[in-house]
Amino acid sequence: MSKIIRIGTRDSELALYQANRVKSELEKLGHKAKIVAVKSAGDLELDKPLYELGITGIFTRTLDIAMLNGDVDIAVHSLKDVPTVLPKGIVQAAVLERGNVRDTLVYKNNEEFLGARDGVIATSSLRRKAQWLNRYPTHTVEDIRGNINTRLQKLEESETWHGAIFAAAGIGRLELRPEEAVNLDWMVPAPGQGAIMVAAREIDEDILAICAEINHEETEICTTIERTFLNKLEGGCTAPIGALAYIKSEQVVFRVILLSPDGSKKIETDRVVKLGKHQDLAATVAEFVLDRGGKYIMEGLHSEEKKTSVFSTKLLTNDQKDRFTKGITVESKDFIKVSPNRLPPRIFKKEIENVIITSKNAVESIVTNFPGSELQFKNIYCVGRKTRRFIKNNIGPVVHFEKTARELAHYLVDNLETKEVTYFASNLRLDDLPAILEENNITINEVEAYQTKFDTKKLDDTIESVLFYSPSGVESFLLENKPNVIAFCIGDTTAVEARKKFSDVRVAKLPTVESVIDLVNEHYK
Repeated sequence: MSKIIRIGTRDSELALYQANRVKSELEKLGHKAKIVAVKSAGDLELDKPLYELGITGIFTRTLDIAMLNGDVDIAVHSLKDVPTVLPKGIVQAAVLERGNVRDTLVYKNNEEFLGARDGVIATSSLRRKAQWLNRYPTHTVEDIRGNINTRLQKLEESETWHGAIFAAAGIGRLELRPEEAVNLDWMVPAPGQGAIMVAAREIDEDILAICAEINHEETEICTTIERTFLNKLEGGCTAPIGALAYIKSEQVVFRVILLSPDGSKKIETDRVVKLGKHQDLAATVAEFVLDRGGKYIMEGLHSEEKKTSVFSTKLLTNDQKDRFTKGITVESKDFIKVSPNRLPPRIFKKEIENVIITSKNAVESIVTNFPGSELQFKNIYCVGRKTRRFIKNNIGPVVHFEKTARELAHYLVDNLETKEVTYFASNLRLDDLPAILEENNITINEVEAYQTKFDTKKLDDTIESVLFYSPSGVESFLLENKPNVIAFCIGDTTAVEARKKFSDVRVAKLPTVESVIDLVNEHYK
């Protein structure tokens, strides 16, 4: 064939590498070829993770159109990005010999965070996210987008991420694999991962014949099994599905995994069959997985779009998550971090007549510095029933409590005999209580008992409502997010802060997490 074969590709560095690899293979066989680079929607939409963009084949669609229009003769893709059902008129023409199939963790500093409770990992893949959370359920997984260089740079610049997950083949092909990297042999890769695929028009018989010359049969067999399994589960690249087939000693080894998006549910299995007897392997394993509960996981995935998404600015327990009614999906993260201060011993040397405590955090800080049984607090006043109970269990009885700091301030103005109080507070606190007391000539000895630090996160646009438990949580949220959601608040003090920015604020009947959840359920029933 004398004409120049036009190779369509995305214009990212990795895509161009793969296209040039195909070009080199063709030229070795005496064919002429050139690269035609185009942008895809997947390259342009960098503000959302892939599974949030709502379509499969996002990296292939633009090239499919270019090929069907006759602008290019073939298109080169990472096989894991290609939908299992190709557009009418387009077929898989070849798959090159596979590279490294594994996922790779690139970490910062060291790997010690793997044994810690609060590790933070970045990935845009729902499959990687689900497997990571299944193995490390207390970790946080955050989204990261961009090409490999961009993602490596984001990881380096991040102050919170401990690591990010990459395809080993990608960082290897671009020679970007850092020393601080380890292959995740326990993580099942995406179907087709590590393989380069060539697509062509079904009617171009000459092109198909040429591409067949660069096809690697063993890779084709293995990736076909993986992608057939994916198709049988009705999953695209948006489903947390892993599948890996390889040939060893004339046998096909096939390992698969299906998880719920949060990693809490997992179905996995391994099968081995003789090479040549593998034609029904994918269908058999898919049926096994679906019968073992995979059907319900997949149904849940397909109904995700119908669900209401809410976010809690406080990390929720499993029991609290289960309290949400069907149809509501919840994510949670602590938007504020608290650490007790070291308090000077002189504070506790003599009896304190009037003590004000407005949170459990203050109690924890006090008893961390000084044994509760030895504290000389004559009259303790506090905010909230839970705080009162916590004080009673750790320090002693409470003279009086109110639901809010403002209400407590007014009570103290009317009832204090000695016009002096010691207030154990945070570095971040509302001014209501001290302002009211000072206006009424009550002396305040304020002790900074603990530090409250913001630890915010930019939320996805699909979040409809946010749960708040403190004014500081509201402030933290607003650092990265717009107040265009419903704010469900644990009490009036939090609601006052929320109403400064949010147009729709709801307040729970009781100042408990469970009561806030019940309020959400009632709204969405």
